[in-house]
Amino acid sequence: MTTDILDLDATDQLAALAARRITAMDLLGLAMARQSQTHDQLNVVVATDTEQAMAQARASDMRRARGEPLGALEGLPMTLKDTLDVIGMPASAGLAALRDRRSGDSTVAARARAAGAILWGKTNVPVMAGDWQSFNGLYGASNNPWNLSRTTGGSSGGAAAALATGITALEIGSDIGGSLRVPANFCGIYSHKPSWGAVCQRGHVPPHPGARAPRDINVIGPMARSARDLKHLFSVIADHPHQAEAAPDLRSLRVGLWLDEPRFPLDPEVRAVIEAYAASLAAAGVHIDPVSSPVDSQVLRDTYTVLLGAILGADLSPEQYQAMAAQRPALLAANDPAALSLLAYTASHLEWMEANETRAALVDQVALALAPYDVIIAPVSPVVAFPHDHAPFRSRRLTPSTGEAFTYNSMLDWVALASLCHLPATCVPAGLTPGGMPVGVQLIGSNGADAHNLAVAESFSAIRAFIPPPMI
Repeated sequence: MTTDILDLDATDQLAALAARRITAMDLLGLAMARQSQTHDQLNVVVATDTEQAMAQARASDMRRARGEPLGALEGLPMTLKDTLDVIGMPASAGLAALRDRRSGDSTVAARARAAGAILWGKTNVPVMAGDWQSFNGLYGASNNPWNLSRTTGGSSGGAAAALATGITALEIGSDIGGSLRVPANFCGIYSHKPSWGAVCQRGHVPPHPGARAPRDINVIGPMARSARDLKHLFSVIADHPHQAEAAPDLRSLRVGLWLDEPRFPLDPEVRAVIEAYAASLAAAGVHIDPVSSPVDSQVLRDTYTVLLGAILGADLSPEQYQAMAAQRPALLAANDPAALSLLAYTASHLEWMEANETRAALVDQVALALAPYDVIIAPVSPVVAFPHDHAPFRSRRLTPSTGEAFTYNSMLDWVALASLCHLPATCVPAGLTPGGMPVGVQLIGSNGADAHNLAVAESFSAIRAFIPPPMI
């Protein structure tokens, strides 16, 4: 077979392996060859373990030849985000201090390996998964395959670009502030942010290596080139068996369309793509209702800021934390709303408890808003993938097609609802802007309804599916 097999989704690649149209060894070789051919342009795979991967592929081919029981991912080459521990490869999270660290498998890596996946590479991330661009001083910047001058998104940015270009057929990413959804949106692929607690976080950095307690808001989830692949990989990595749902008839679906929120900026070009996507769904029989924000957006962002900042503050060095703590009296006295994000990094337990109580009220409100619908469609980010910008965080701006700049932190706006309220959110391709950049949407579902979210995403694939970037 030719390298065209790399452009198939994982389901079809697994079918080719099962039919013995290709061996695991040959498929691995093709994947590594494409990585080598595109590395100078993309810089998305930053570490490999070729020797171990080839041994795993040979073992998989031998199991198949002997007629032994085979796993759900048998013989499929995979890369994983470089925040997840994998035996034999560094798990640096973009930090030089962690580059030479060796570890066992993270829980999700172990589950993929037990299902027969061949884990051969790690994909690039921002430092400690803390940005919407995937670059660091250790491995450099990853480039978007739709436009090399633009970011892949973050923090699962290397993963998204590797999928879009066929270097890998499946990936596992993570999300605390859009890190699964933003890269999928920017690179034109699929991802699924599960309900919080659906997938074990053990072996993910951050927090510090060896941490056991799951982090609030953070989740680990699948990334792929098709909705059916998301469903398949989620069944492998989820903590408990989830009864998969068949893709429903489009005419049976009721969907809320959330595009209007005055406090959340949205580039008109992005909005136009989403409106056209919704119109295509409606023409196919989906019942679409425009909806307003399910909750007060200011309360949502303020609460998310406190709870997210309190988590990120735990990753600061003692010196950084003390410096921020020293600013608290002056910031509190100034009563400046803009200081909330700085205060959040050193939030007291009482402040955390108050924010958590507010979240509980928001969860109840969102449940009522979601009740009439299978999912709510919403933007992922206010803009398409933007040009690389490695300036200090606070000086960065997002520039939409209108030229009116947004604050960089507005990247948190549209992802906040699902993150804060622990809801599943599946990112699916919606279309391209006139400039040829991909736009995705998130399908936000009810807490715990991951199987239904994935089934709806699969139905929507009949309207819009993954298309490869021009370089492929």
